[in-house]
Parts: sequence; structure tokens; C-alpha cells
Amino acid sequence: MKRIAQFEKVSSERFIKDWSNTFSSDKSDTEDVRRIYEDIKLPKRATSGSAGYDFYSPKAFSLKPGETILIPTGIRVKIEEGWVMKFYPRSGLGFKYRLQLNNTVGIIDSDYYGSDNEGHIFCKLTNDSNEDKTVAIDKGAGFMQGIFVEYGITFDDDVADLRNGGFGSTS
Repeated sequence: MKRIAQFEKVSSERFIKDWSNTFSSDKSDTEDVRRIYEDIKLPKRATSGSAGYDFYSPKAFSLKPGETILIPTGIRVKIEEGWVMKFYPRSGLGFKYRLQLNNTVGIIDSDYYGSDNEGHIFCKLTNDSNEDKTVAIDKGAGFMQGIFVEYGITFDDDVADLRNGGFGSTS
């Protein structure tokens, strides 16, 4: 097994800013958000045979069919070049509730770590239930999993551009 990455929290300042921008309708003050930040758990695999690293929800939430939530995870990951992290909903949540990532599969590239937003990983989820099921996620419960995948490039690839930004920054 190759060890190719390291999870970290983003800075508390980054998290407070992103949380406040995301949940501006919440009447959370900075101290409430700081407590949320302190409680963030780094992603972990559930078993030695698990491919996916579980990401844990920093707050409790529920989604009725058709509802969406954007979650600032408070996490970033330093990944060796030649690797990417791909994100999926936890399989049980997808199976039971059709919980889906809005971009179907999230991708974190190795150069995202050094972005202006510190490489802060966000997740946008939608309950796509067609059975009228509401999904409820407790604070600290796993809601998404990330899997590291090695990738290759073509022989004639000569890209030299550098990333500086988050979502949609490369085009």
C-alpha cells in the first residue's frame, strides 16, 4: 500500500470565513463556528480493507427530497503528484436515499492544496429520493468518502499552467 497523502484542517480563519459565507442565514457567532471547527475529525478509513476515507459532517442536517446543502468540511489534503482524490457519497446513503454529490464525482487534484482557499474541501449534496425519504445526518456522522487514485498523462502533454483558486479555477 502506498502512502501518498496527508489530511489536515484548514486554518480556523479560513473555516470561519467559509462557514459564515455558506451558512449566512444561521445566527452562529464566531465562537459557535470556532467550536464547530474544534470538533472537526480528520477523515479515516473504517476498516483495514476500506478504500474510502470517511468524511464526517461538522453539523447535523436533514434533507427532504430535492433539497441541497453545501458543506465546508474544514479539511484539506496534501497529495503527491500523480494522484487524485475522488469523492462519492457513502454507499449506504446513496443506496437508501439516493443522496448524491451535485458534481456526481468530486475531484481534488494534488495542486489544490496550495490554492488561495487553502485547498478547503467542500461538498454539495442533494437528496434525490424518488421515494419521498428524508435523509438525516448527525453531527460527526460519515456522509461522504474519498478514494485516492493514481493517474497518468499523455506522452505529448506539456501543460505548465499553475492553479490559483478553487472551484472552476482551471477553466
